[in-house]
Amino acid sequence: MANKAKLKPVKKDSVNKFDPIRKILEEQKNTLLKDVMLSHDAAVTPGIQTFSDPGDQASAESDRNFYIRLKEREQKLIKKIDIALEQIENGTFGVCESCGKEIGIKRLKARPVATFCIECKTKAEKEEKARNL
Repeated sequence: MANKAKLKPVKKDSVNKFDPIRKILEEQKNTLLKDVMLSHDAAVTPGIQTFSDPGDQASAESDRNFYIRLKEREQKLIKKIDIALEQIENGTFGVCESCGKEIGIKRLKARPVATFCIECKTKAEKEEKARNL
C-alpha cells in the first residue's frame, strides 16, 4: 500500500473504549515475555545436538529451526503490541493505516494489533494473492 493515509488522532473521550483492548494487549505481552524468559532455560530450549542417525539429526535440526521461527514471530508480535499500546496512549489507535477510517471494535478485539480495517485488509490480501499466482 503505497498511499498511506495520514493517521488522525481519535477523539480523547473515545480512548476509554479501548481499555479492554489495552488489557488484552498487556496480557498477551506478559505471556510472551514469560515465554521468552522460560526459553532461556537450557532444558526448554532445543540446542544443537549430534546424533549418529542422519534421520534423527535432520529431525532435531528441523525442530530447532521451527523453534527459532516461533521465537522470531513472538518478537515481532511484542513489537506490534508495544506500538498498539503507544497508539492507545497517544489517541491514534484503531485507525486504518490505508484509508484513515476507524477500525471496527470487533476486529480490534479479535486482532488487537490490526492496523488495517477489514475492507483494506481484504483488498490487500486479494492483491497479494493475485501477485503470487
